[in-house]
Amino acid sequence: MMKTFNESKIANFWIESSDKDYKTMKNLYNSKDYHWALFIGHLVIEKLLKAVYVRRMKKNPLPIHDLLRLSKMAELETNKQIEDWLDNITAFNINARYDTYNQEFYKLCTKKYTDKWIENIKELRKWLKEKLKGL
Repeated sequence: MMKTFNESKIANFWIESSDKDYKTMKNLYNSKDYHWALFIGHLVIEKLLKAVYVRRMKKNPLPIHDLLRLSKMAELETNKQIEDWLDNITAFNINARYDTYNQEFYKLCTKKYTDKWIENIKELRKWLKEKLKGL
């Protein structure tokens, strides 16, 4: 028996998971675990992009983490600033995860640097949530 694709259920899964990660990001930020807060911030945006993709394409997204590529696959209209942010935030995934980059990234993640990127993540999150309302 063939299973039917439940677009709403799958998109809602990505949105709910992103919302949980958003809370985790804020907790990590508050505990001054800045590099991990940015890593989780990447997941917040990735999961919302995957929800947009599911709603637009009516299929599961590829298991990729490149935010700009996901936005293009979801046929989102972006601008240069959003594309730059997506590229930068994608790097948080790699830099926090792999030891060869981890120490440099850890040093980069000062409070000032993290504040800037957390605000950008919040703005992207808000923008993506608005997009999802219209889908």
